[in-house]
Amino acid sequence: MDLFNRAMSAIFDVILAPLGHELAAFDLVVWPVLAGIVALLVYKKISNQKGIARAKDKIQVHLLEIVLYKDDLLGVLVSTAKALGANALYIGFNIVPMLVMILPMSAILVQLVANYAYSPLPAGEPILVEAQLAEGAGVKPTEVRLDLPEGVTLDAPPVRTAEGAVVWRLRAGEGDHTLTLHAGAESQAKGLAVGGAPRKVPVMRTQSWEAFLYPAESKLGSESAFEFIKLKYPDRSLAVFPDGEGGILLWFFVFSLVAGFLLKDLFGVTL
Repeated sequence: MDLFNRAMSAIFDVILAPLGHELAAFDLVVWPVLAGIVALLVYKKISNQKGIARAKDKIQVHLLEIVLYKDDLLGVLVSTAKALGANALYIGFNIVPMLVMILPMSAILVQLVANYAYSPLPAGEPILVEAQLAEGAGVKPTEVRLDLPEGVTLDAPPVRTAEGAVVWRLRAGEGDHTLTLHAGAESQAKGLAVGGAPRKVPVMRTQSWEAFLYPAESKLGSESAFEFIKLKYPDRSLAVFPDGEGGILLWFFVFSLVAGFLLKDLFGVTL
């Protein structure tokens, strides 16, 4: 997963934001349209186009039978069963291309979220850094410490819980900083983006599959004493687009679907 994230980031860090991170609208329009076109090409190449067309025709015919022969109860039940069967067949024809598209679509979406969903933390404001120790890590919360670079100060003593969580409250000046966390003999770096222009910000490092969703930093190894290390960044305001991670997710899927439906005849694809 870490290798995949690094490879995708190396690609998208070059091709995203050709007009700068301030102009998020360009990528938030272009990439869903490109994703919709890629989806159409995948459907055309992989799906059973003739089978999809036949299934759609059967659904329409059986629905028409239900309307025309609505007074014939037995006929309505038979037509309904046939329509449901044709619909199941239609769904079956769509499963394979959908599975093929999951990874590339997700990779594009993850990169858009990483680059445009969050704003850097405000300079001079309180910042919470949370570290969670992995179960069976063999390290106590009292053995976890944090080294701060120049420009970052501790605002309050750390809070440690019996469940293995440690939370620090910091304040930092503008810039990209690197925090160093220690758990026993282990040391891990965690990025901190404060103030300045919009950019890709490092939200979380984790051992889990969620590392796929946060490509700005490397995944924590399975042997790490830390389960995750994270900061909470504010959602970026995207003007006419929905804000934050959920907003970009919603926008991407809706706009790529709309683009796909509008362009399907141009590419000769039956959906």
